[in-house]
Amino acid sequence: MAQLPDILFYVFAFLTLVCGFLVVLNPFSTNPVTSAMFLVLTIACLAGLFVLLHAFFLAAVQVLVYAGAVMVLFLFVIMLLDLPAEERRKVRKTAIVLGLISVGTIVAMALRCLLQSPINAGAAPVLEGRTAPLGRLLFTEYLLPFEIISILLLVAMVGVVLLSKKELK
Repeated sequence: MAQLPDILFYVFAFLTLVCGFLVVLNPFSTNPVTSAMFLVLTIACLAGLFVLLHAFFLAAVQVLVYAGAVMVLFLFVIMLLDLPAEERRKVRKTAIVLGLISVGTIVAMALRCLLQSPINAGAAPVLEGRTAPLGRLLFTEYLLPFEIISILLLVAMVGVVLLSKKELK
């Protein structure tokens, strides 16, 4: 009989995939705000998966930083640009082809990694959800990517401020 964490894993994984699909191809609405709201749901489902892995700090950061701050930034830019409906609905064939090529490449790389990885089915991974090992790893081995992402977020914030300024006439 399936246990509750197993059932919750499949529920959160399914909802993550469905909401992620609806971010990109939303049959209900062409409004980008709707896609942003589905992205918030995707992030919330990912936080649920982190909780199931006993990574409570990562789940809290996922909700606070991404679903909170970054999504507010996205919504601010979407509403600031206010694209007319006819501009939003135009889908270029080259964009679809390039998107399919990109997705195919990512899927091929993921399958290649899965097929070449030495997976030991008998050994369960050691799950550690404490913040001290995460911080140690983040500020030693992954310091450069962490700093690059922080600079990227700073540039995005400056870009939003510059976009929101109106020219004085």
